[in-house]
This record gives sequence, C-alpha cells and structure tokens, in this order.
Amino acid sequence: MRKLIEFDDDTFAKLKQLARDRMGTLQELADEAFADLLKKHGIPIDLRDALKKSAAGAGPPAKQAGAAGKAGKRK
Repeated sequence: MRKLIEFDDDTFAKLKQLARDRMGTLQELADEAFADLLKKHGIPIDLRDALKKSAAGAGPPAKQAGAAGKAGKRK
C-alpha cells in the first residue's frame, strides 16, 4: 500500500541525511518510527506481538480436574 506524507524541506533533508548515515532508506526510518509509536501506545505491530499480548493477558490455563483424575485410576 502506498500513502503520501508531506515534510517541510528542512525535515526531509535531515531525514535523508540520517538514512544515509545509517546506510538505510527513508522507508526503513519510517517503519522504525511507526513501529515505535504503535509500541508506545500498546498496539501490536504484527501477529506475533498480538499473540504475545493476548497470552500475557489471559494468564495460565485452568486445569480440568474431572477427566484427568479419572483416567489415571484404572485397575
């Protein structure tokens, strides 16, 4: 997906220079900045982060006492 973002000339020049200094691209800088912003606000970046957040909020799974206890007492 392609979207346009407008920068003033001075900001754009500084971003281009930063990308050159890091031997990267402006797109890589934007990806990093938006990922940091989403993380700051607790929004998962990808499926892996969403699953981690979901698992952390759910807590440990509850044990089922009925079925497991009966199966082990066979004679």
